[in-house]
This record gives sequence, C-alpha cells and structure tokens, in this order.
Amino acid sequence: MSNLEKLDLCINVGERKTFFDGNDLKMNIINHMPQLSKFTFNICSLSSFYNEMNLPSNEDIQKTFSNFNNKQIIYWTDYFPEVKKSYCHIYSYPYQLKYYNKITNNFPGGIFINVRKVSLYDERPFEHEFFLRTQKLFPFMKELTIRNKQRQINKQFRKSNNKNQDLSIIKYPYLKQLDLIQTCIDYYEQFLFDTKMDLAFGVRVYMKYGLVKEVTYNFTRNRTRNNCAKINYVNLSTGMQYAGYSDNFSTGKQQIPEYIKDYFSHTQID
Repeated sequence: MSNLEKLDLCINVGERKTFFDGNDLKMNIINHMPQLSKFTFNICSLSSFYNEMNLPSNEDIQKTFSNFNNKQIIYWTDYFPEVKKSYCHIYSYPYQLKYYNKITNNFPGGIFINVRKVSLYDERPFEHEFFLRTQKLFPFMKELTIRNKQRQINKQFRKSNNKNQDLSIIKYPYLKQLDLIQTCIDYYEQFLFDTKMDLAFGVRVYMKYGLVKEVTYNFTRNRTRNNCAKINYVNLSTGMQYAGYSDNFSTGKQQIPEYIKDYFSHTQID
C-alpha cells in the first residue's frame, strides 16, 4: 500500500463522535502513502454527538484541509433533529462517482456530469426551487429517489396568492426511474402536475396508490394526465384497493380497472 500511486477512495464512516475530516484523511491515509500522486475521495460520516449548537461549520471543516493546496475539496454538514443525527460529506471535485446519495437543502452545489443516480433526503421540505437546482446540478441524471414527508411551504404561499402560474417548468430529460414511495402528496403534485414538471417519456415510477388517487382526483384530473401518460411503468401495489379491483389467482395477474389503464395510457401497471 505504501507504494500506491493512484487511489480512488469511497467510504462511509458510521456513528463516531466526530466527523471524518482533513486531519483524519492526512493522518490515517495520506501519510502512509508517500508515492501517492493521484487521489480522489468521497467520504460520508454520521454522528450522534453534534446538534444545532455544536455542529461544526463549513469553515471549521475547511481548516482541517489547510494542507491540501492542490485540490478542490467540497465539504458540507447537516443536522436532522427528528433522528438526532448529524451528517458530513467531503469529496474531491470534480466529482467522479456515478451516484450521489442523501442530498439535502444544504447541498453546496456544483455541476455533476458523471452522476446518474441521485437520492434526496431531508427533514425540511424540498421546494420547487430546489428541484430547479437539481435539474442544473445533475444534467444527466437517470434515477431519482426522494425521501421527505414534509409539506412544501412555498406551495401553500403560492396557493393563497394564486401565483402557481409563475413557476418554471422543470424537465429531467434523461430520467428513467423515479421513486416517490417515501414522500408526501406534495411531491406527487411536484412531479405529476404538468404546470410544474415535464416528465420524460418512458420513465418508471414507484408511488403509493392512495396518494396517486388523491392527486389525480381518482384518475380524472387533466393537470396530471399528461405526465401520467408518459410513464412507461408504474408500481401502485402499495395500498391498492378500489372498486373493480381483483386478484386473478389462477393466472397470477391483477385485474386493473379500465379507467386506470386509460389514464396511464402507455403504462405497465403493477
């Protein structure tokens, strides 16, 4: 290992008291590899020690990288009060990996042309403007998973002031898979309303039947019809109960009502 000249490092550091920072990187890795000439890294660390009061700032993390003069390094921290855990992500830039996990509202930005798979997580709502940012940050994103149960705040403001018409329509042109299972209804509206999102044709979507039924007005709403018609595959099996639905146990196939098939006109439904 001491003669290693090139290293691409990707690690997750779980449940230690302090974040893994530049000091750890130097003492535990770089100092043991004197021949190292090319080094890229992506390190996530989790801690239950920090809270809103003692969470290290980006400036605190930056100081630990004072000897990394020849590298552009991105670092950011976040705290999640519901689960009482804090999170730190440090990586060399340009970012080389094909995936980027657990992006929050505190995400510092950049352009990630290599990333194809993205997951979003936060205990604060993702607003429409946040999805506009991700459109620019990950121009070639193919898979998107969202975990957020918080209702959008700006949406309620726009509704009370009748300003929905001012929204810029978002498009992820390369998106092939979308997972909304662990979200609330606002994110179903975010991705199914054609006034907010222009879904790419042929996307696979994972959703909860009850929320789809609600946001589409029982599969009759025009505002959601266009994007639903673009979906290639949709998994609605979670909580699927409606008039006319039955399981054909002899064939192993679900009998989907025609009005749902018509609404998802180009879609395989499970």
